[in-house]
Amino acid sequence: MKKNEIPGRVVLEVSLDAVERNFRKISGAVAPLGTIAVLKADAYGLGMAPIARRLGKAGAAGIAVAELSEALAAKEATGGRVPVGVLGTLLPDEIEPAVRAGLRIPLSDDAEALAVSAAAVKLRTKARCHLAVDSGMSRVGYRLDEAEEAAVRVAGLPGLELEGIYSHFPTANVPRDAPTAAQVRALKALFARLAARGIRPPVLHVANSDGVNNVPAACRAPFTHVRTGINLHGSFDPVGARRLALEQVFTLRTRLAQVRLVKAGSTIGYGRTYTAPRDMLVGTVAAGYADGLPLALSNRGSILVHGALCPVIGRICMDFTTVSLEQAPDARPGDEAVCLGRQGGREIGIDEWSTLKGTHPYEILCAIGSRVRRVHKD
Repeated sequence: MKKNEIPGRVVLEVSLDAVERNFRKISGAVAPLGTIAVLKADAYGLGMAPIARRLGKAGAAGIAVAELSEALAAKEATGGRVPVGVLGTLLPDEIEPAVRAGLRIPLSDDAEALAVSAAAVKLRTKARCHLAVDSGMSRVGYRLDEAEEAAVRVAGLPGLELEGIYSHFPTANVPRDAPTAAQVRALKALFARLAARGIRPPVLHVANSDGVNNVPAACRAPFTHVRTGINLHGSFDPVGARRLALEQVFTLRTRLAQVRLVKAGSTIGYGRTYTAPRDMLVGTVAAGYADGLPLALSNRGSILVHGALCPVIGRICMDFTTVSLEQAPDARPGDEAVCLGRQGGREIGIDEWSTLKGTHPYEILCAIGSRVRRVHKD
């Protein structure tokens, strides 16, 4: 923290050492394939720039994001030493800046390919492009049945270098999923047909974090790379295998704002959803749903105080959460409260929150509020 800087009430602390350890475990598991770090949405809310710098030094084969502004920030963070690409598609007014910046550019249809070609010719440069193939997601990209001829057309456009081809799994989290296996076979057949026509892009990938854990065929040749995002943070999809032993890299911590004795029969919070069954010690935690605590934790979740799991009582508010301190009777205002992460010998994992909310860790991480101060430590 800088001198005279006021500390935030809620802090998201990220261990860069842990991020790198996870990256090296993933990279080792898929070697000799390269590993592309997916750091979109500000690295899922954890802070992209410090993570990009660390993983660039650790040997990331590339960084992938979702939009132009993220890509430019990633390039700046890494000093241009790591290839940075956009996944999906670019909007029309983003194409020329992306070409000028030397980004890896997705091509999802002919109109986009022609616009990128025109921009590259205008700027007298070569645009390194990656053909997006829709092999089952129905979101963006050339349909699988048109991808071969599209690749041939793209390879012949002036100002373009067809550097890569990639696709995406909709159900890689399902072990032994037949449609996913069919996607892998179809992509391999596509690569073989293109190779027979003299088109051999050096970058081919489809496996995401779920693919790394559930689809071994997508982590072998002819594929050359995998993409990993949520696994970097030690998180997994609730469904599917967890082949890799990864660690949670973040701690969401705040402090107790007040400690008070609540009389039996008192109701707590909006909606009076909790009634004290007896006189009890209650703590007001200085974090709420504006900081990322899901409302689903109301009367169900726990927060760590003095190393003890203290149940949430009452409805979570925007700025505060009330907990029973019966397991931490010596707690005082200002004491640390850990919402996610480890304190003492106990840990609250992000999976617990995603299970209670009926969602997945992606949404939980991306919902951590903007007023939460991000701190990155080695």
